[in-house]
Amino acid sequence: MATRSYGWVSEVSAVWRKDLRAEFRTKYAINALIMFAVTTLTVVSFSIGPYAIAREVMAALLWIILFFSAMSGLSRAFIHEEETRTVNALRLSARPSVVLVGKLAFNISLLIMLEAVVVPLFLILMNLHIGNYSLFLLVLVLGTMGLAGATTIIAAIIAKASSKGALFAVLSFPILLPLLVMAINGTKLAINGAPVAEGLPEVRMLISYTVVMVTASLMLFEFVWNE
Repeated sequence: MATRSYGWVSEVSAVWRKDLRAEFRTKYAINALIMFAVTTLTVVSFSIGPYAIAREVMAALLWIILFFSAMSGLSRAFIHEEETRTVNALRLSARPSVVLVGKLAFNISLLIMLEAVVVPLFLILMNLHIGNYSLFLLVLVLGTMGLAGATTIIAAIIAKASSKGALFAVLSFPILLPLLVMAINGTKLAINGAPVAEGLPEVRMLISYTVVMVTASLMLFEFVWNE
C-alpha cells in the first residue's frame, strides 16, 4: 500500500516537473500572470493617487487583481498540451488522477510566484498596513488553493475550445464568485487586525470550498480527460 502511494506521488511529481520545465523554457504563463498583475496594479495605484480609499476596498482590489491575473495564465496547464500535441502521450503515460493533481500543483506553483511579486508590491504601492498577518497569510493560502482547484478543472474543459481565453474567464467567474467573496471578507478582517478566531467562519468556508472543488474535480476529470 505504501509502495503504491509512493508511486502515485512520484507520478504526480513527474507531471508537475514536466510542466515546470516546459514553462521555464517559454515563460509564457509566468510572464502573462506577472505582467498583467503588475500593469493592473500600477494603473490602479496611479488612478487612486492621493485619494483616500477605505481599507476594506483594498481587500477587494487585491483579490480582483489576483483573479484577473490568474485568468491570463492558469489555463495554460492544459492548453499547452493541446498546442504541442502531447495530450495523447500524456493520456497513455499517466492516470487521470495523476494528471489532474500534477496540473493542480503546477497552477498552485504559478499562483505562488504571482503572489510573491504582487502582494508585497500591492502593500507598498497602496501604503497598506495589515493588522493581522497570520490571518492574512492563512486567507491568502486558502484562497490560492481554492482558486487553483477550480481553475484547473475549468482549464481542462475549455482546452479544446476555439475561444479559450474568453471562455476560461466566463466559466471561471460564477464558480469562483463564492471563493472571492469569502477571501475578500477574510482579508478585510486581517487588514483591520481582527483575531484569527473572528476570521474562522471565512477560513472554514475557504477550506470547504477547496475540498469540494478538488473532490468534484477528481470525480469528473476522467470523463473530461478521455472525452
